[in-house]
Amino acid sequence: MATLLLGLSIGILLFLLAAGLTLIFGLLGIVNLAHGSLYMLGAYLGYQTVQATGSFFLALVVAPLAVAALGAAIEWAVFRRIYRQPHFLQFLLTVGVLLVIEEAVRFGWGLTYLKLDEPAVLGGVTDIAGVSFSNYRLFCTGAGVCAAAALFWALDRTAAGTILRAAQENDAMLASLGINVKRVRTAAVAVGAGVAAFAGVISAPLLPIEPSMGMRIILDCFVVVIIGGLGSIRGAIAASLLIGMTRAFGEQYFGDWVQVCIYGILVATLLVRPQGLFAHQARLS
Repeated sequence: MATLLLGLSIGILLFLLAAGLTLIFGLLGIVNLAHGSLYMLGAYLGYQTVQATGSFFLALVVAPLAVAALGAAIEWAVFRRIYRQPHFLQFLLTVGVLLVIEEAVRFGWGLTYLKLDEPAVLGGVTDIAGVSFSNYRLFCTGAGVCAAAALFWALDRTAAGTILRAAQENDAMLASLGINVKRVRTAAVAVGAGVAAFAGVISAPLLPIEPSMGMRIILDCFVVVIIGGLGSIRGAIAASLLIGMTRAFGEQYFGDWVQVCIYGILVATLLVRPQGLFAHQARLS
């Protein structure tokens, strides 16, 4: 039971990061390698907010909003110049953004590992089916599920979500209806960046905070996006849970083979269904 809950918590947190990545790719067609650095920046800003105010829950609001604003600025300054450009150019520019953010973090916080303590109210453990499980892990799982549900609701049930999905399918047609597609793209990047930062703050008490944490997590995110299907939010949640469970049960029973299993799933998916488990319809230019 504990391993199952651990896999669920890993999968939900991974989804929060991968959802923003797949949303940006599906709408903009950009392979955003800088996405992991936004997750890392969220962890640092969350740490700084807690140091300044003493409130972890305030950090869950402040850091995502700040990183969302940065994401909007990046879309305006960088992404608008590389829409429909070759992927190698997107790769180079987004790696450049990643390096700038990482160097700014090193300049501001240094190279030492930082540790953010979990809030006292979420300390201790809870017995579930005779197994003790961290209250903070339970909180992470619940918060992640709520955030994922809110994202699904916003995309499927609101006018803004309808516009986002329309832009993902055919942005030229949307523009002909009088919708400002540039603003839609900016909003999509801001939402993706804010969700990534939220995942960073949530993860901060579980992992050491250091500048390379974004680079490590982005590899798993790309695995999730490829397995789930490029541009598919539902594919992202399915693949995130699959990878989360694989990692949790793998660490429990065959620790040396976890990465082999994860990349084996990736290879098998590419061989059997290269478009992903929940392939999204191709964007129309």
